[in-house]
Amino acid sequence: MTQRIAIEVTVNGTPYRREVEPRLLLSDFLRHEIGLTGTHVGCEHGVCGACTIRLDGAPVRSCLMFAVQAQGHAVATVEGLAPSPAELSPLQQAFRDAHGLQCGYCTPGILMTMSAFLEENPDPDEEAVRHALSGNLCRCTGYQHIVDAVLLAATRLKGG
Repeated sequence: MTQRIAIEVTVNGTPYRREVEPRLLLSDFLRHEIGLTGTHVGCEHGVCGACTIRLDGAPVRSCLMFAVQAQGHAVATVEGLAPSPAELSPLQQAFRDAHGLQCGYCTPGILMTMSAFLEENPDPDEEAVRHALSGNLCRCTGYQHIVDAVLLAATRLKGG
């Protein structure tokens, strides 16, 4: 019989209680245990950034954490970025307006990384955005539209 551990974690403001195997990755918990499939799994080594979520506000790779490590913590996923189902967040809207995605596989991880970045750096320049993006791989866009989208979001968040 496989050992299971009871955990309680808040995801996008909703508390979840589950019994999970100690080896279950946080990315798999989010996708398979509670059905939030916006967190994508790319490399499973923490290199690509597709699985980035926010743990107590900080961006982390959910493929490098076990679900049991999230016990008692607050997790935010891409599903929690929008203020309502009918409305995009300013960052999401900027990605849409500036064509900051193509296939979209990397987009949830980039959005989670950039949402934390913009909170800490409300007035970034292009170099700072590119540096912050360096941990997220995109195979489609060439990054320019992503950078443009982040800068657009920063301007809009400042009221511009």
